[in-house]
Amino acid sequence: MRSFTRTHATEVALLAVIAVICTVLSFATANFFSLGNAFDLLNTSSVNIIFAVGLLVVLVAGGIDISFAVAASVVQYGTAIALGWIGGGGWVSGLVIAGSLGICLGAINALLIHRFRIISIVATISTFNIYFGLLMFFTKGVSIYDLPEWLTDRVVLFEHEMADGSWIEITLPVLVMALCVIATWVLITRTTTGRQLYAFGDNPEGARRFGINIGAMQFIAFGWLGLMAGIGGLVQAHYAQEVVPNALYGRELDVLAAVVLGGARLGGGKGSVLGCVLGVLLIAITQNGLNLMGVSPFAFKMIVGAIILIAITLSNTSIERLLPFVSQKGARR
Repeated sequence: MRSFTRTHATEVALLAVIAVICTVLSFATANFFSLGNAFDLLNTSSVNIIFAVGLLVVLVAGGIDISFAVAASVVQYGTAIALGWIGGGGWVSGLVIAGSLGICLGAINALLIHRFRIISIVATISTFNIYFGLLMFFTKGVSIYDLPEWLTDRVVLFEHEMADGSWIEITLPVLVMALCVIATWVLITRTTTGRQLYAFGDNPEGARRFGINIGAMQFIAFGWLGLMAGIGGLVQAHYAQEVVPNALYGRELDVLAAVVLGGARLGGGKGSVLGCVLGVLLIAITQNGLNLMGVSPFAFKMIVGAIILIAITLSNTSIERLLPFVSQKGARR
């Protein structure tokens, strides 16, 4: 237990914060502490978690990308059009098309960063505006409602009737999210590529001298985020049962705040999938609680901004320093 606390201090700190917030909200609101609300949180957080694990890989490799949410919107439109061309398709063809388009958009970012030596945040700010501008120009902001039945039909993995007659359920996005989380965990913790990504993010020059292919690391990191963006975009279309050009616009800040809050260092070389997921859940729980309390959504935007500021300030330290009792407790044990 002591070794786990020491090696996963950030995750332990996040769990402690989540526990405190959930306790406070359970007394402050009537509907927060319920199984139905917990299931709703899981369903609605699935897309952000998919984005987050993709962004985690980029941050581990020492980069940053704020274009993934807009890229997911582009993938939604591109996939919807491609499915119409092939007569509707199915989940396999949809995921292949969405994933391929996402990888291509991620590869464009990697190309700009590696080949033209553009700083990652500058490159992705540029592609963010280019992708969104092209999307709005060609679509004129018109949503797509005529989607294949397999994409709009709800897939319920688990459902249960409550005593009051309401139903709670776990839907397909949760399964897709779980698979993406597991795949990312395997990539960065159980493969040579993952170890190279950490080494490159922690010390790029040392990694280069050690013989690690820097270009490959860039394309793998941004390609993986592109893949997750493509999958997340398709899952969002399934959840919303429509494709809206600006539906995902603005999510990049929430996801970035969550991932850095979860322990990913902006300088690279640090971050875990568990911390990433906990960071997303912490922000989702906070937003959900504020909504149930009737707090203005603009207040939540201020909170997200504060989280980003704090996360950037502490990016070269450990988040558990916010909660010294966690590390002290681990040391005493």
